[in-house]
Amino acid sequence: MSRTPAILVFFFTSLFFFFFFLWPIGETIRGAFFTADGQFTFLYILEVFRNPIYLEGLWNSLLMGVFSTALAILIAMPLAFMADRYYFPGKSLLTAGILIPLILPPFVGAIGVKQILGQQGALNALLEGMGLVCASSPIDWLGESRLVGVIIMNALHLYPIIYLNLVAALANVDPAMEEAAENLGCTGFRKFRKITLPLIMPGLFAGGTIVFIWAFTELGVPLMFDYGRVTSVQIFYGIMDIGGNPFPFALVAVLLVSTVIMYATSKLLFGRNQHAMMAKATSQGGPRRIPLLPALCCTGAFAGVMLLATLPHMGVILVAFSNDWYQTVLPADFTIEHFNDALGHNLTLPSIRNSLKYASLATLLDIVLGIAIAYVVVRTRLFGRQILDAMAMLPLAVPGLVLAFGYLAMTQEGKLFGFMNPAVDPTLILVIAYAVRRLPYVVRAAAAGFQQTSVTLEEAAQNLGCPPFRTLRKITLPLIVANLIAGGLLAFSFAMLEVSDSLILAQRQADFPITKAIYELYQLLGDGRFIASALGVWAMVFLGVTIIGASLILGKKLGAIFRV
Repeated sequence: MSRTPAILVFFFTSLFFFFFFLWPIGETIRGAFFTADGQFTFLYILEVFRNPIYLEGLWNSLLMGVFSTALAILIAMPLAFMADRYYFPGKSLLTAGILIPLILPPFVGAIGVKQILGQQGALNALLEGMGLVCASSPIDWLGESRLVGVIIMNALHLYPIIYLNLVAALANVDPAMEEAAENLGCTGFRKFRKITLPLIMPGLFAGGTIVFIWAFTELGVPLMFDYGRVTSVQIFYGIMDIGGNPFPFALVAVLLVSTVIMYATSKLLFGRNQHAMMAKATSQGGPRRIPLLPALCCTGAFAGVMLLATLPHMGVILVAFSNDWYQTVLPADFTIEHFNDALGHNLTLPSIRNSLKYASLATLLDIVLGIAIAYVVVRTRLFGRQILDAMAMLPLAVPGLVLAFGYLAMTQEGKLFGFMNPAVDPTLILVIAYAVRRLPYVVRAAAAGFQQTSVTLEEAAQNLGCPPFRTLRKITLPLIVANLIAGGLLAFSFAMLEVSDSLILAQRQADFPITKAIYELYQLLGDGRFIASALGVWAMVFLGVTIIGASLILGKKLGAIFRV
């Protein structure tokens, strides 16, 4: 690509990020620090820290982020180590199945968890049948422990992100360094702590960062658990008062600043050490065969985690297939009517159509922007191209809730982008919101494709008189189409099941996407939760197919997509 097109890509992409990434953040900051008559003030922020309700919400959000990340690491690290180092029965199937938790938004899985752990749920029914619990006083598993339930749901949903990053990091560790440590008497856990852990720390940091930001600002799971004592839910409930109440702005600003501070601190402490290694071929590495009993233990560990992580999914599936499920271990009788209702209900069918429209347009925008950005970053020497790459990845580091609230603020009547007001028609702002949030997946997938494709093919075509854009269309794009399909599938599927943007920006029933429809259905009496579960199962099947397809195309490189 010549210098002029590269500069144009840089210019237009920078404009796009200014208006639809920095601007919404700026709107939030302005609402938090300026009064209605334009006077600068710290009073709104100070009130957040003076108000015990807001303070408790921030503290609970911090606990939610820290412990969700810690639990996800505890789950993912042993699994990644076993997958990288050993052969064991069923390895191929189990390592593919470990991605299953990604195929369902955790707030949908919360339906299954509440059915299993509720006072009249399956676990209490099982314990009553065993004579361990009295039917008149069942255990309220989720009563005073709702925060614990939210943390567990987050960890079981997000640990695959850390697992993918750790598997990729372990694959790049030079075995010669570990062998040298063993020759000097450093073995076992000490070798892992002194040698292996520092070498994989960048991968651990990359995955942990995404999980922390995701969990710290999670909205859907606390809503489904009826747990309002976290900042994200307090912001959600404050949306209706956005015109005259400054405190939702202040809460979002505090959430954003907290995220930046904690990210910067962890980056300073854990993300800076990059240890140089020789190529892995310096010593024979890779997985090795181990005795049958340890191999079966590895199989059992993977199977156990998969069983635990899929309990919410199984709960949702059983709810979707049940006519009634009350005080029994399993539903009393089964039906498929809810799946028909889910595709024919006056709320669900339009929501499926809306999600397809929003996600398709967002994915097309992501593919165009992703190809342009990746080409400039990988194929040119334009000054500032690394800034462009960093801008494209920044949406992973900014909470979706912050951006969603910023979009809502910037599209209010009388503002520059008032013509996008979601109360009138949310299509344009939702497409942009989905595209900004999922652009990193396409950029990383396209960049990987460009890096794997030799530039000499393009140079040969141009030497024969083929213009740069025609070379890109005729030579390069066909060679990286698999990467584009993988990135596009991930962008499309996650956009289809986006939670924060959907719950906040879709305000009219006619405009609801799938996730907003599931949330609204669950609030209905009667068959609402059954139809919501059936719609969740349809979503689960759809997202499962797309993630498996992307993982088959990208393999171990899938982890790089979830990396800031």
